[in-house]
Amino acid sequence: MATVKFTAMKDGDKEDYEFLTAHEIDYAARTGDRLLDALVQLDEGLSGYKITRLGHSLQAATRAWKDGADTDWIVSALLHDIGDIYAPYNHDEYAATILKPFVREQCTWVVEKHGDFQRLYYAHHLGGNRHARDRFAGHLYFDDCDQFCERWDQSSFDPDYETLPVAFFRPFVLEVFARKAYDPAVIRAGERVALTNPDIAKTRTGA
Repeated sequence: MATVKFTAMKDGDKEDYEFLTAHEIDYAARTGDRLLDALVQLDEGLSGYKITRLGHSLQAATRAWKDGADTDWIVSALLHDIGDIYAPYNHDEYAATILKPFVREQCTWVVEKHGDFQRLYYAHHLGGNRHARDRFAGHLYFDDCDQFCERWDQSSFDPDYETLPVAFFRPFVLEVFARKAYDPAVIRAGERVALTNPDIAKTRTGA
């Protein structure tokens, strides 16, 4: 059986859908590699900054790694702008949707809301509301998003910063996207993990 028998889904049978499920499982197992390919495309994304969007993403992830952050935070920092090419007006939601089945709820929320939090740094220069994030005041993860943007996002446009390459982060990405989707032990709803770990950071002076 090389393909399903049906041309309309309502006509499919058990054999068809078992066949498709096996294909989907195999395809999903390579999600991490496809995301790394998509990440590289950011090198040709929005121009005007001193570094490319790929450079920005790598720099954010490098800062997270050097801060002693755990794998969920590192991958979230790396992929937080993965939607820039295909969803320029809601790139934060796009990235969060990709991450949601595979990282802590905390990280998903931060990535989803980081666009509003980033407005703090620029919106007033364009006549916009730099305090858009205030509508989330009191949220469990508010301070985490504030730190994410301050430490890793808004600061990561420096062409002179020593940034780690895509290959360095590949094992982190593959580990995350090899996880069982929506595993409660991974999602850890309502739990907070610090963005930084000074003890681990001391061991990460280089790569």
